Amino acid sequence: MRRYIIFIIIFFAVAVGVEMLAQNAMNQVDKHSNKASNNKETTVVPSAWTITQPLGQRIESTIDTLQDNFCQNFIPSNQSIAYATTGNYGAPGMTQIFFDRKPGNEFFFEDVIETWIGKLSNQKYYNTGVPMTLLSYTTGGSKYNNQDRLNGVFSGNINKQAQVGALLDYIYSKGNYDYQATKNFMWGINGSYIGDRYEMHAFYNNYNMLNKENGGITDDRYITNPAQVQGGETKVDAKTIPTNLTNAHSRLVGHNFYMNHRYKVGYYRTWKDSINDTIEHREYIPVTSFIWTMDYKTNFHRFLNENATEDKSFFKDCYLSLNGTDERTEYSRFTNTLGISLLEGFNKYAKFGLAAYATYEIRKYKQVADSMLYDENRDVNLSPAPDFSIPSKTTENVAWIGGQLTKQRGSILTYSADARFGVLGGVAGDINISGDITTRIPLFGDSVKVTGYGYFRNEEAPYLLQNFVSNHFIWKNDFNKVRRVRIGGRLVIPHTHTHINIGVENLTDYVYFDNSALPSQYGDNIQIISADLQQNLAFKALHWDNKLSYQTSTEESVISLPKFAVYSNLYLKFKVAGVMNVQLGVDGNYYTNYYAPGYNPATMVFHTQNEIKCGNFLWMNAYANVKLKKTRFFVLFSHVNQGLFGGNNYFSMPHYPLNGRKFQFGISVDFAN
Repeated sequence: MRRYIIFIIIFFAVAVGVEMLAQNAMNQVDKHSNKASNNKETTVVPSAWTITQPLGQRIESTIDTLQDNFCQNFIPSNQSIAYATTGNYGAPGMTQIFFDRKPGNEFFFEDVIETWIGKLSNQKYYNTGVPMTLLSYTTGGSKYNNQDRLNGVFSGNINKQAQVGALLDYIYSKGNYDYQATKNFMWGINGSYIGDRYEMHAFYNNYNMLNKENGGITDDRYITNPAQVQGGETKVDAKTIPTNLTNAHSRLVGHNFYMNHRYKVGYYRTWKDSINDTIEHREYIPVTSFIWTMDYKTNFHRFLNENATEDKSFFKDCYLSLNGTDERTEYSRFTNTLGISLLEGFNKYAKFGLAAYATYEIRKYKQVADSMLYDENRDVNLSPAPDFSIPSKTTENVAWIGGQLTKQRGSILTYSADARFGVLGGVAGDINISGDITTRIPLFGDSVKVTGYGYFRNEEAPYLLQNFVSNHFIWKNDFNKVRRVRIGGRLVIPHTHTHINIGVENLTDYVYFDNSALPSQYGDNIQIISADLQQNLAFKALHWDNKLSYQTSTEESVISLPKFAVYSNLYLKFKVAGVMNVQLGVDGNYYTNYYAPGYNPATMVFHTQNEIKCGNFLWMNAYANVKLKKTRFFVLFSHVNQGLFGGNNYFSMPHYPLNGRKFQFGISVDFAN
């Protein structure tokens, strides 16, 4: 704990120092700018953006200073309108809205914590003109089950072209139930340079996530019918409910260093002001870009269980040790991409952008050595050794070639398409083609936005899903390539605040974790049909926002989903004394029951199960979000309906109940000068 506090102090000391340097630099720039423009003041409109992969095209994004629904981000189960989670904030979880799921990682341990660490494509860059520091802190619960999160984002301009930034995110949550605590610490630095000829984006991010694994509670009746297991006593102290594991931990550590460079070749266009022809303007028109992207990432996962008795009783097999488990799996990748891009709009004939690229990647894996499986002195009480061998260290060399076609300018039709083909190593023969096309249709004085999208993927299953060694799980597979085809359409009607998304996906040779928590391949076809509706209504100060989702799977033993999920948010928005914005309301979500996934602590995977259904309960929160100038704060009663109505079967997955009623408070301050 002490080292994290020291790091936080250093972070803000550096942020203040850089802010002072950046402010001084901007003052100097402003002085020169004012002289050049006859002392007319110029202001920079703050902006944010992300970049696409692998070529680094900029995509407009937002700065997190919005008031509305600020508090909803701090409820573990509110990360999706149907979310399976082990219950605690910062703990493993996965959306149960199938079309919202992201492709799996090569290092599959990351899949269940991606909500908290994000993806490379989520990295934000800012141009704020003046230094900006966003600092937020939230807390809730008692000293026995407190949930705390400290988050900071800094960005400062060195000049009009260059920006530097930093971030930190610290989650510490003891959890409502015993042996459930999480401690997640993430930090990073980033920078960008946007010049006429040269662009650069870079960042270094690090995360260290420690999660106590309790294996779920031993008897679900402590939640559903406590009197039955407590001799008639109806009240239950959540911290006294027995759990399956009491001394087990999962740790995930990751580092990611990324750089994208773009050199633009073009020409300068000059013109004179139409009003005062003595002022000459000059603009650089890029025609072609040469691109180099470098991405280095390294991870490790460690599972530790120091209680040998629980280790043997909870897990079906023990292959390597009967004295508890302490094992580590490592992964790293080093990726280089070279590309060339013809930029959209450089002349009247260039109605689209065109790019081609080649990617080469080195992947390395390090696992528990399986040589001990065949040791002559091996304990006969261990589970029978499998009859295959997996090397403890493996290196893969893979390569792709690809191309992009984009048109993002124009009010009538925009589109993008990306195609990537594997040419070397395990990915040879892989195909990944995706695209979308958008048009606008005039209607009732406004325009309706219609988008069609789709993808075709035929890709190799990740190495670790085919080759893995640990104390409790060992597998060696030779899976076929997984083929996925998705098509769909989105309709946005701005004047009625209506969003509709309908799609269908066909999966062939789908790889999943089965009832035994082992990777398996379903050799036939599976179809997923999905329809989402988002409808926001408003009358003066009264607002009612709704999200509804319908989905169905043709093979529920492999992909089981809640057929219907709904989120509804009823609130008032008003001002106090003309300066303080208030959002006061109640929200809730519900989804139908289904065979929710199980969770295995040793491998941090969600897997199928067909014994227990979860869902069919109502979760409600009462809240107030307030914004006063550059300060936001909220008060929140999460799960406010607990014990009153909505059902007491509040499990999002078997044996892992969600949190009980909790009071939470949070504050966020924008220190932009």
